[in-house]
Amino acid sequence: MDLKNVRNIGIIAHIDAGKTTTSERVLFYTGKNYKIGEVHEGEATMDWMEQEQERGITITSAATQCFWKSQFEGKDTKTTINLIDTPGHVDFTAEVERSLRVLDGGVVVFDGSQGVEPQSETVWRQADKYDVPRLAFINKMDKIGGDFYMSLKSIHDRLSKDAVAIQIPQGAEDQFTGIVDLITEELVTFSGEHGEKITRGPVPDDMKEKVAEYRKIMVEKAAEGANDELMHKFLETGTLSIDDIRTALRQGTVSGKIYPVLCGTSLRNMGVQLVLDAVVWYLPSPMDLPPVKGTGVDSGTEEFRKPENSEPLSCLAFKIATDPFVGKLTFVRVYSGVLKSGSYVINARTGNKERIGRLVRLHANQRQEIQEIEAGDIGAVIGLKETRTGDTLCDEEKPIVLESITFAEPVIHIAIEPKTKADQEKMGIALQKLAEEDPTFRIRSDEETGQTIIGGMGELHLDIIMDRMRREFKVESNSGAPQVAYRETIQKQVEYESKYIKQTGGRGQYGHVIFRMMPQEPGKGYEFENSVVGGRIPREYITPCDKGFQEGLSRGVLAGFPLVDIKVELLDGSYHDVDSSEMAYKICASIGAQEAAKKADPVLLEPVMNVEVVCPEEYFGDVMGDLSARRGLIKDTGNRGMAKTIRADVPLAAMFGYATELRSMTQGRASYSMEPSHYFKVPRNVADEVIAARKGGK
Repeated sequence: MDLKNVRNIGIIAHIDAGKTTTSERVLFYTGKNYKIGEVHEGEATMDWMEQEQERGITITSAATQCFWKSQFEGKDTKTTINLIDTPGHVDFTAEVERSLRVLDGGVVVFDGSQGVEPQSETVWRQADKYDVPRLAFINKMDKIGGDFYMSLKSIHDRLSKDAVAIQIPQGAEDQFTGIVDLITEELVTFSGEHGEKITRGPVPDDMKEKVAEYRKIMVEKAAEGANDELMHKFLETGTLSIDDIRTALRQGTVSGKIYPVLCGTSLRNMGVQLVLDAVVWYLPSPMDLPPVKGTGVDSGTEEFRKPENSEPLSCLAFKIATDPFVGKLTFVRVYSGVLKSGSYVINARTGNKERIGRLVRLHANQRQEIQEIEAGDIGAVIGLKETRTGDTLCDEEKPIVLESITFAEPVIHIAIEPKTKADQEKMGIALQKLAEEDPTFRIRSDEETGQTIIGGMGELHLDIIMDRMRREFKVESNSGAPQVAYRETIQKQVEYESKYIKQTGGRGQYGHVIFRMMPQEPGKGYEFENSVVGGRIPREYITPCDKGFQEGLSRGVLAGFPLVDIKVELLDGSYHDVDSSEMAYKICASIGAQEAAKKADPVLLEPVMNVEVVCPEEYFGDVMGDLSARRGLIKDTGNRGMAKTIRADVPLAAMFGYATELRSMTQGRASYSMEPSHYFKVPRNVADEVIAARKGGK
């Protein structure tokens, strides 16, 4: 397999921008599907879970391999495209995050009538975090309100000034009839039942001026992102040939200096083939990217792996899925070396050997067995026992840890219980399997009430989890009302002395610490500093002190929520030759942390959500008033097409059931999206209610 002709790409976007519809067209045109599955009919290939088909949304990222024949660098080329269709809903942000980690390029889909929506910003920022080169595809050009130039401007205003149009539409809304290719200066039209016949012709006279204007911007931008030779050529002649423009655009896109913008409508089968050409032309192959960086397990230093079969094996497990027929499927991206079925690899996190059972190539939820996965390719392994999302699998001789994937903490919890005794055992197994698949889903049991508490990224997230438990694992369960994941912190600095002395017959217990506890800025977490001098506390007792402080801070002093963003500095103490022990210092520090926190002006924190509402103008006042009544802080308002937008910070506690409320307030014409923003101090009266409810419920 020639790596130059491989593209690992993802389709990412805001919910409802048409990602899955676009993916379905890609599979149809590349010959993977003989018929097009429609999302609105619940038949999309990539959305194969029942919940996805019912709700018309994507929940898990599906991975598929397909092939596209096109002209590339002057010759007919067959390119292998590994395509991942990711979810757009903020509750499934982990799915997007882990897909982006292993992709070489992305196609960001925008709704042509909405431009940049909140979730588009989130996925764009996630792609920035992993330096993923991307193309923008402005979809739904045929929709009422579809406006290419407004969408392009919103990309410039809210995402990046480096987005550059390489196509412009002919007409808009129901008058949208074709696409002008600015590089070749041709009008491209689509005909046939599924738009499979492509005709290229001259640009109509009434568009020539606009084409010249946008082509000039594109050529200048391409020259800026290109190498010195092409830049020099442009400065001398003031223009570039078609091949030079393509080369320059490719160089700029791969290096992250340019984001080519295309347009079309997936539903009406216009423009998707040109997106496939652009994927081949402008997005990087595994060879165009720098070698992957990791840490050598033996050396502890930074090491690199080139995308070559001859290098030692390194691959990243980026997703775990439970398959009813074969058990656990682990999706892997091979960065270097060759992963062969039947071979042994080392899991760098656990240090244990794992045997690679069967290897499969996936097409949504169908699979085909293969013998090996080469460098730069994506596939799935059946039969790995201990591998989790983000683990590195590598060569036994040269182990390496690739940068793992970090996930957000859950913001919402609910208590669940099995309906019958028979469901009790099955529920434990089901939850365990779902937690293996989804790193943002957490399970714990409340020691005081004995309840099982599950946590996730939002109401929809937990709703889907319970739905999957019922369908896939046949477990019936009841759930309590959603609970917010509150936190506690302190507001002032205190010094505190804690002694733990216990005399029993024989050897006693003795621990004595003096420490300073101080608040840190939000998001900093817990920090420990040891300032003990002269061996006043022996070194072997310092770590138990640190553990003790952490244990003490894990239970809040107001309502039992974890204390966060606190620094503890151990100043002094003393010890007893006979009675001091690790346990004594741990208990001493834990009790001390609790007592000191009570004196340090403790306060309750709550998760605040970043909320954006899009509503018709006549409901603008009502929606604003309602958000303010929910303790919302309005940040800004604006216009999007014919509608009004409101952005606000609103506490999560006030947002339960908001979808229903908003629908009835606006006759179903408004929509909203929200994502976790930060933690903030709870007002006194609300805090008193939360604390009273917490203590009353115990």
